[in-house]
Amino acid sequence: MIRVEPSATCRQPEGESDRTGRSFDGCWADRVEADDLENNNNPARKDEQWRKSEKHPFLSPLRELIKTSKMFRSLLVLVLCLCLETTLVHGSNDNERKEYIVYMGALQGAGTSAMVDHHNLLLTAIGEEETARESKIYTYRKSFNGFVARLLPHEVQSLSADKRVVSVFPNTVRKLHTTRTWDFLGMSETLSQANAKRESDIVVGLLDTGIWAEAPSFNDTGYGPVPIKWKGKCVNFTGCNRKVVGAKYFKLDQDYSYGDTPSPVDDTGHGTHTSSTAAGVFVKDASLYGLGTGTARGGVPSARIAMYKVCWDSGCSDSDVLAAFDEAIADGVDLISASMGGPSRSFFEDSIAIGSFHAMKKGILTSCSAGNDGPAASTVENVAPWIMTVAASGIDRQFRTLATLGNGKYFSGISINTFSPQKMMYPLTSGALAANVSEKYGNASACDFDTLDKNKVVGKIVYCLGSAGQDSTIKDLGGAGTIMALEVETDTAYSTVIPGTSTFPRDSKLIEQYINSTKNPQAVIQKTTTINVSAPFVASFSSRGPQKINLNILKPDISAPGVDILAAYSTLATTTGYPNDDRHTVFNIISGTSMACPHASAAAVYVKSFHPDWSPAAVKSALMTTATPMKSIDTDAELGSGSGQINPTQAVNPGLIYDISMSSYISFLCNEGYNNTVIDLIVGGLDKIDCTKFKPAQGTDGLNYPTMHTQLDSNSTSISATFYRTVTNVGYATSVYTSKVTSPRGLLVKVIPETLKFSKLNENQSFTVEVQGSLEPTGSKLLSALLEWSDSKHNVKSHIVILRPLAD
Repeated sequence: MIRVEPSATCRQPEGESDRTGRSFDGCWADRVEADDLENNNNPARKDEQWRKSEKHPFLSPLRELIKTSKMFRSLLVLVLCLCLETTLVHGSNDNERKEYIVYMGALQGAGTSAMVDHHNLLLTAIGEEETARESKIYTYRKSFNGFVARLLPHEVQSLSADKRVVSVFPNTVRKLHTTRTWDFLGMSETLSQANAKRESDIVVGLLDTGIWAEAPSFNDTGYGPVPIKWKGKCVNFTGCNRKVVGAKYFKLDQDYSYGDTPSPVDDTGHGTHTSSTAAGVFVKDASLYGLGTGTARGGVPSARIAMYKVCWDSGCSDSDVLAAFDEAIADGVDLISASMGGPSRSFFEDSIAIGSFHAMKKGILTSCSAGNDGPAASTVENVAPWIMTVAASGIDRQFRTLATLGNGKYFSGISINTFSPQKMMYPLTSGALAANVSEKYGNASACDFDTLDKNKVVGKIVYCLGSAGQDSTIKDLGGAGTIMALEVETDTAYSTVIPGTSTFPRDSKLIEQYINSTKNPQAVIQKTTTINVSAPFVASFSSRGPQKINLNILKPDISAPGVDILAAYSTLATTTGYPNDDRHTVFNIISGTSMACPHASAAAVYVKSFHPDWSPAAVKSALMTTATPMKSIDTDAELGSGSGQINPTQAVNPGLIYDISMSSYISFLCNEGYNNTVIDLIVGGLDKIDCTKFKPAQGTDGLNYPTMHTQLDSNSTSISATFYRTVTNVGYATSVYTSKVTSPRGLLVKVIPETLKFSKLNENQSFTVEVQGSLEPTGSKLLSALLEWSDSKHNVKSHIVILRPLAD
């Protein structure tokens, strides 16, 4: 995955575990419940052991050695890799217990009875009382039903076959998808201030790396009392106030890495950045060393924040993610924002899909990042239809860094370089020319640490092939800067630990020719400046559709700013995340769908503040049908951006909405092949589910989705699809909407009826969309049409996408 944000795994932690000055006493106090104690897995006791290990006399000098020795760090990485390889090999042993999540659907009874049921279920599968008791790690019992346990393969099979169980799946690890943007989206400071009273009763729940509450973006000056409805609290955290109203952390395996703080404190900056993007207060003169200067604020600056820390140095495990959903729903958050993901799996073997389903049942929308694996096709993540899946888009500002050569030629590269030059010119070399005697000329071109001769690097700017990490290496070797040659065009700037820029392919060859043809080549790198660009556009790294789980639901749903975003940061983290970076800032500029997600989350909260009774599907529909079109340069079209870029001010008054009821979701699940027993467990309630009694899911996609999408077989040449939709009038009581279709050649779209007449608010009207056409016999093909319903005041847009992928 490309580096779009500082990585926790690249960061050298600072100081001792209690460097925040907070006591660890009482850590997990509210989590040591009966199910924890009965498993001999008392987290409070493990935290005590962890604290003692931090003060072990052997560890302090070892840490200093790790900090100061590059060779030791390299050796340590090699040892860790070998250990990982060994672990993977041993992981294939059928006699080794592994962690699994046993998901049992909706809550069927009180928490205590659930614990008993879980134990009896385990005992049936395992057969031994003590082993069954020791194997269970955690119980989900506040918002849905399930548990985490260490199981053998035959026990997994036994539990999977039990009618009380929806699914049993491995506890895998997910990854993070790591100022001016709100003005660009039309949400001015005046508009934000005018909506303060509505927003102040809303709590945004974030699943992330924690929060650095000391950041000025979380100041609670002027806030009234915490909403009475709020049931959450702060655990082992002194940073809560009337702005940050909840903070919990989840590490069920208690296996902390060096640098992990067992509290909601943010070690990496990621969670602080996303939290302030969504709901940070106004902070004047915010910048990263003078870059992006302005007033920083979140999209809903008066809303409250609740942080659920689930991501650590090792990643974000499914069991922790589900535990956070369980708590957040019970605490009473109004929206859940999760900037993380992993490979897509079937809906009820996916922790985020499961948690978000139960959140949706309680009227809580979950907003998730789409992933950072673009521009490759079919890389989009978090694709359940009840999730709002957010792609990353760029705004009309871009950071550029000028590199000037000794011959007077200059090149505009892309980076975030906060350093001003101290000389007119510096000696310039390349990785290839700086190779040590043991390396061939070409092997050193990428500037790997072990391939370079330090004496040939000291005091020089080094030209390297590649786009990430070389600046840290060159700094370690005493270099003055780096020019990194991009292999492909990019729209994303990365922070550098020394003066640096990344040049585009068309310029890189000219720089290399200059170095190789000049006796004493020279260059200088200027501090980064900003330029205006055409926007919005889909970020190159943003994951693309089509999704693979359900071929008839278009994902991503929407796009939001995710490129070069300035927001608050944890001062425990360095600016770049590199261990040799000694800069710590209260604001940082990073990119990723992780940054896009909280923009969309804030937009959803903004809409919800005006319409507190709207369902999650209604809020999502409002954002999708009022989205701003992307620039025509985006060749992936809707597979990259979904419905377009969020337009929060328009979404407040969408005119019509596509709502989805629970009965519609049940019909959808029936159509997806889930049986009555499984759906009954998932949905819960007194009435048993019978798919034969539900109205069959109709049409090509079987769901009242704001977009219409279908994938054809790779050898299909004809198009035939039918979509049934129902819209609800939320505009003017008496109104008439007329349909308009814009479609390409070869695609015929018919809307029946062509006019919808409403006589009151919240009235429903249904219509059918029939799509016919033909395709060339070979190659992939994407055809997009646009359906607009208009009453002269509102334009309600639905994208229609027909895709025939290439054959495998």
